[in-house]
Amino acid sequence: MEGDCRIPVACCRPRVLVLHALFWGLVSLRVFGSALLNEEKSIGTVTAVKPEAPPCWLLEEFVVTEACVRCSDFNTKSQLACRLTGYVERVNCSQSSREEYKSCRSVLMEEHLFWKFEAAMLALTTLFAVLVVIRQRRLDRLASEKVRRQIESI
Repeated sequence: MEGDCRIPVACCRPRVLVLHALFWGLVSLRVFGSALLNEEKSIGTVTAVKPEAPPCWLLEEFVVTEACVRCSDFNTKSQLACRLTGYVERVNCSQSSREEYKSCRSVLMEEHLFWKFEAAMLALTTLFAVLVVIRQRRLDRLASEKVRRQIESI
């Protein structure tokens, strides 16, 4: 039984450890390098494009004039507020009296995401429960075979 929990000796050889370190080093370099490139690109585009003024609802108080609604396909591509969540609400800023659109989170969308998450967790629970039962039966069969062989050898 002790042998089941030990790390195989082949995994501790220096060559294998060096290969693992090299592999994970390359993977992390790829991930962090990609993140740095994206950051540099975004910095380059920000300096090239005239920065827009922040929306009024960030700087002053506002009143929601139209509740959270789903964006159309055209609005999703054209409006920045629609790109974030796919839902938008119209707000009226108190001081400047400007009407702007603000991205929002729909209750319906949140409920849909919640039930998708619950279904995924239920499916994973079922899958792993079946795998545990199969593995336990296999281990029980191996143990009974071992006991049978020991009894036969006596």
